[in-house]
Amino acid sequence: MLDQVTSTAARTNLAPIPFEADAPFLKITGELPRELNGTLYRNGPNPQFDVPGAHWFVGDGMLHAFHLENGRASYRNRWVRTPKWQAEHDAGRALFGGFGRKLPDAPETTVTDGCVANTNIIFHGGKLLALVESHLPTEIEPGTLNRLGYCDYKGAISGPFTAHPKIDPVTGELVFFGYNAAGPLTPALSYGAIDASGVVTRFERLEAPYASMVHDFIVTENHLLFPILPITGSMQRAMRGQAPYAWEPEKGAYVGVMKRRGSSKDIVWFRAESCYVFHVMNAWEEGNRIIADVMQFEEAPLFNHPDGSPTDPKKNRARYCRWTFDLAGNTDRFTQTYLDDLTGEFPRVDDRRAGMSSNHGWYACANPDLPMFGALSGIVHVDGKGKRLGHYLLPAGDTISEPVFVERGRDAAEGDGWLLAVVWRARENRSDLAVFNATDVEAGPTALVHLGHRVPDGFHGNWVGAE
Repeated sequence: MLDQVTSTAARTNLAPIPFEADAPFLKITGELPRELNGTLYRNGPNPQFDVPGAHWFVGDGMLHAFHLENGRASYRNRWVRTPKWQAEHDAGRALFGGFGRKLPDAPETTVTDGCVANTNIIFHGGKLLALVESHLPTEIEPGTLNRLGYCDYKGAISGPFTAHPKIDPVTGELVFFGYNAAGPLTPALSYGAIDASGVVTRFERLEAPYASMVHDFIVTENHLLFPILPITGSMQRAMRGQAPYAWEPEKGAYVGVMKRRGSSKDIVWFRAESCYVFHVMNAWEEGNRIIADVMQFEEAPLFNHPDGSPTDPKKNRARYCRWTFDLAGNTDRFTQTYLDDLTGEFPRVDDRRAGMSSNHGWYACANPDLPMFGALSGIVHVDGKGKRLGHYLLPAGDTISEPVFVERGRDAAEGDGWLLAVVWRARENRSDLAVFNATDVEAGPTALVHLGHRVPDGFHGNWVGAE
């Protein structure tokens, strides 16, 4: 499977770019909305040095910043200068093989910190933070993109920190978790909260049914939900030189539900058919039920079975799915109902409705005839019941990033604003920043910001408005 990912990079947009750049005046087709004043930050893997067989997930983080102001656009990209990146830069070669593991020929004096800070970038409590789920947040200086160091909130948190914390749109509180909280490949989870001013108000721990790669979680007004799904972690495998993470569907799917202001001692574990979910669109409460909209895979992509055999490629695609939890105690099973058969990933909502019922959602959709990652080629707009409201496809061969919603103004109606997404133009081998009317994606981009080079397919990004 890893060879498959590596070979795919040659004919898609997964391969890294070997440079940092500044482009102060970018050409624009169409007209950028004057209300778009701020910066779209994106993050993704961009290995400084090639490591044969290394997983796509473990490349060094590179930040891409598109600054929009009064109808103009500029761009800057920088590697996140983690201790790992700096050590390899100074050595002029790779020293790590991924998931924090040093290469056998790395000098004994090499730093032990293998952080890559490559998955997400958010702004909260006055800090711009580059995130990867295996380490503490990395603080970034806005504008320059310089690394300022790890952020542990004056020692109030420790260990791994999710790349998908949730910001409560009412209180400004940031809720987070971390897996492998008791050490690598352990079933312990940490969780906590940071208030709008950046002060940690809670930091605790719970035990999961087994060690799992827990990429995302679910937050509603009154509950936290922790999906424990069977991309399993195994120290025994890792010690034998095998994959530390593998697909073990016989472990089953669990989701732990606890009160947001309650205790982990009262967590209730729900069960369902084995599946995997990287990303949650949104979730909310309806009386004694919790509804969560997710992008669900029948079998995990990008990971093999413990014996090295691949998972079923026909089941390696995510589809828009609704999970329903009955909190009245009638059953410990949760239901899984697909709302669409279209392949897709990277779901987003208007963040002002996060954790509450929403009437608008968007995700990047894929060409079902091509591998899942490398074929995201359009955007789907859905309503609160999962019905498609719009569907836009790029020209054949082009790919698109996660669409990021930006509201027209603080008091604008839900969904009234724009979607920002980075598009790779396969024929020209370069990228555009595409700006869509969020409620009319079928009309195509209203503006395109043109780069002279490509932005490799990455993971996540967020808009930070100008003060």
